[in-house]
Amino acid sequence: MNVAAAPTSWIGRAPVTRGAVAGVRTRTSARERRLARQVALGAGAALAIALLLVWIRLQVVHTGYELSTSRQLEHKLEQEQHELALEISTLTSPRRLEELARERLGMRPPAPGQVVSPP
Repeated sequence: MNVAAAPTSWIGRAPVTRGAVAGVRTRTSARERRLARQVALGAGAALAIALLLVWIRLQVVHTGYELSTSRQLEHKLEQEQHELALEISTLTSPRRLEELARERLGMRPPAPGQVVSPP
């Protein structure tokens, strides 16, 4: 139906036509609205999935950095523990303790008469 053949009861309203007149807005059918809604939902779902994948990737990278930092800290602490164990063994060595006893405390091996044997 074109504009020229419009009934008189339509006077004052735009006729519903499909592309017959340029610039006239056509009504969309229920099927077209449903299709548009499905396309919009599909695009929204695709966008949500893409954002989820990006977020997951960022979490993986962040966790990787944390793991690397933790490994470095673990290595540093193990090295420090090794150094402290070495220092303890050095400070408690019998040779060093004997040397400190002679120099700082003036101790010397006991004379033969100073040793008392148990009864």
